[in-house]
Amino acid sequence: MESAYMGTGTEMEKGVNARLSSLIGAMAIADLVKTTLGPKGMDKILQSVDPNDQSISVTNDGATILSKIPLDNAAAKVLVDMSKVQDNEVGDGTTSVAVLCGELLREAEQLLLQQRIHPQTICAGWRLATKEAKAALESCASDDITRDDLLKIASTTLSSKLVNAEKKHFAELCVSAVERLKGSGNLDHIQIIKLPGGSMRDSYLEDGFLLEKAIGVGQPKRLENCKILLGNTSMDTDKIKIYGSRVQVDSLNKVAEIEQAEKMKMKKKVDKILAHGCNVFINRQLIYNYPESLFAQNKVIAIEHADFDGIERLAAVTGGEVVSTFDNPDKVTLGECDVLEEILIGESKILRLGGCKSGAACTVVLRGSSNHLLDEAERSLHDALCILMATLKHPRRIYGGGCTEVAMAHAIDKAAQETPGKQAIAMTSFAKALLQLPMIVADNGGYDAAELVTQLRAAHAAGKNSYGLNMTNGTIGSMDELGVMESFKSKLQVLTSAAEAAEMILRVDDIIKSAPRRREEMM
Repeated sequence: MESAYMGTGTEMEKGVNARLSSLIGAMAIADLVKTTLGPKGMDKILQSVDPNDQSISVTNDGATILSKIPLDNAAAKVLVDMSKVQDNEVGDGTTSVAVLCGELLREAEQLLLQQRIHPQTICAGWRLATKEAKAALESCASDDITRDDLLKIASTTLSSKLVNAEKKHFAELCVSAVERLKGSGNLDHIQIIKLPGGSMRDSYLEDGFLLEKAIGVGQPKRLENCKILLGNTSMDTDKIKIYGSRVQVDSLNKVAEIEQAEKMKMKKKVDKILAHGCNVFINRQLIYNYPESLFAQNKVIAIEHADFDGIERLAAVTGGEVVSTFDNPDKVTLGECDVLEEILIGESKILRLGGCKSGAACTVVLRGSSNHLLDEAERSLHDALCILMATLKHPRRIYGGGCTEVAMAHAIDKAAQETPGKQAIAMTSFAKALLQLPMIVADNGGYDAAELVTQLRAAHAAGKNSYGLNMTNGTIGSMDELGVMESFKSKLQVLTSAAEAAEMILRVDDIIKSAPRRREEMM
């Protein structure tokens, strides 16, 4: 009926068809990434279909996988956005949040089609279940966080990544780097440099800031007590550059005069820079030969083409300002570091800034056999650093290995027995969806998922509240003894985000696809 009043190019799905379309799209996305869940999860190869870009990446990071897949289903896009938010908020749990949302919608599909329960009733039951799950999660959390706990949390996060074989080494790197921040929470002070060659075990934490740039010709290779001026200015005007114009001269002497005028203009700019009292000049843009030679004559190190991220990070760690004009030296804050030197890592020459004004500055140097491996190692380290920062901001920890999921499901089942009406059925379905997470983790490891999860539920019913999945031996065990810990903030974010997204998708009853208005109609 509504189609009679709609313009051309507008499509509408209603009722059951619209709801099924949303549910199936979201479940398909969850099924896509659920094989990557857990320490025994599999990786995905993402290959670009662009003829000009045939690059590939190998990853098991949920946010990375979902962000690179073009989607047409609206509900599937909700899951992708939710995974991105999880990545931005806490860094880890991007796969878990998508899988939990998908499992909730799978349970909802059964309730809608087989038991004919209204979506609003299901949502009401889920809200009660979420409240009980949060209370159970709160009771499982411990407030005391030590350095050993941080190492265990980092190891648990890295155990599902490509760097699993060296997770203890990388966990130590991450914790040491985060400790240097002294609670500032600014991850910009931690730089990650990827240098192909060697093995992952050769990766290390460098005390200071590393810059993948070269020192200019004829300039000192090592300098102490550095005063650093950070610039974003054009240093390539020592050649005639009058775009869109023609200069007519009647002799070569006139050309020489124009070039000389350009050189004098550049010399004045260099003199203004030197008037700041700096002995290191780092520019975001190019520095041509003539200004480079002027800096060399004055024993000033000039470094060109520091990209925008690099120059901003340098400003943060050296305490300087990025400037574009140099007329007021007294108003410019120079960066400081104890030493600037050129070092050799593998076959690459790197600049090292030691003793930066911000003592938090450090650089993680990643080594590995290929660029694909280094890219995935960088993503893994980013996740671990983010989860450590989230843990320090909200210093609470919980046990991993499916321990909290079983505890939350047990609490919800208990509350459902005391809840009258159909909402109790929805609460039970929420508990089933939570139990699917440890089942998928066990299944990905090639173990008997049903056997392990039933053993785990029996252990929790017997009061063994720290028990979870031991994925090394394919048994259940104490997560306290195994050192499997997770951040409370991450698990809480997974629970709330998945529940809210599933409820939002379930409440949809119409999908309207409309073409953009044509220019003729708008005029």
